[in-house]
Amino acid sequence: MTSSETGMPESTRGIGERLKQARIRAGLSTSEIGARLKMPTHVIEALEREDWARIGAPVFIRGQLRSYARLMELPGDAVAESVSTPAPRPAELVPRTFTPRMQRMVEQTARRLVYVVITATIAVPVWLATRSHLDGAIDAVPLDIESTSALPKPKGSPSASGASNGSASLPAPPLVASMTPPLSQRAATAANLTVSFSGESWVRLTAPDGTTVEQALVEPGQQRVFQPGQIGEAVMGNAQAVSVRYRGQPLDLTPYIRANVVRFTVSSDGSLQPVDR
Repeated sequence: MTSSETGMPESTRGIGERLKQARIRAGLSTSEIGARLKMPTHVIEALEREDWARIGAPVFIRGQLRSYARLMELPGDAVAESVSTPAPRPAELVPRTFTPRMQRMVEQTARRLVYVVITATIAVPVWLATRSHLDGAIDAVPLDIESTSALPKPKGSPSASGASNGSASLPAPPLVASMTPPLSQRAATAANLTVSFSGESWVRLTAPDGTTVEQALVEPGQQRVFQPGQIGEAVMGNAQAVSVRYRGQPLDLTPYIRANVVRFTVSSDGSLQPVDR
């Protein structure tokens, strides 16, 4: 694959050969380099062949070249910056899931109001029906006692002798009514996933069904906030410029970083899992 086919200028030719010669002089194999840099072997081989299209986005290429060059004691920054990247196309890299904070607050308040109205519509008729039924049962208790006391008693019956001494009183059974809240009200609401960028980073975010949510070159100072179920997998370059807050707490990204790239998946319950590839 040539530089013209990958969109990389001819001025970048020779970088991969310099890295390869430095590796050979050090007596190291591509697999040993990959183990030290925590990169797959095919990535090391693609860097030496200058097969940029096999690696991915230009921001990934610069980070991997910088790491490889520093390991070989070459000027890493100079090597990485010599790789010119094509200008991004803004029309294809427009975020589609970012929602202003005020709009999110309005939507959340509307959902809560709808829930309250639905709960009241269901609970109030049930409570009224239960109360009327209980009131009718309590009013019927004295009638039952009077009718049973009017029945003839057999001779020698303890109840008959006791009735001559006074009227018998029967304790009314206690009546307890309870209303258990729905399961959805007792369940804890999953917190948001917040991603902040202190430096330039290329991101690729996909939904759980595999569709692309966002693929863009993010500028420093930007932030993304996602609700549970919006994100299925995230890939973000320039790992040192990425910070993630999960359920309101800062997340240690060490288990999710490979070759200066943050990769993780989000399960259905909102938990994060690293992607080993």
